[in-house]
Amino acid sequence: MLTMKCAACRKKLFRYRKIGQGEVHRCHKDRIVRMVHARERPDGLYCACGCRVGMDRGSYYTMVKKAVTYSGEKINK
Repeated sequence: MLTMKCAACRKKLFRYRKIGQGEVHRCHKDRIVRMVHARERPDGLYCACGCRVGMDRGSYYTMVKKAVTYSGEKINK
């Protein structure tokens, strides 16, 4: 389980179930466990501070590079 945070203000955005190794380029909407400070808008995902952290692509968000940091453990399969 990963905790995604805004790189600008360090607020927690959401908890995400990451499967497999590698970077977090896409966050699938069905794997987001709990939203904290993230706000969904028609054009993407934003932090409460106003920073854009993801672009809406339908069933997933494409994360903006260097706008998000994360901590936690990834599930290896």
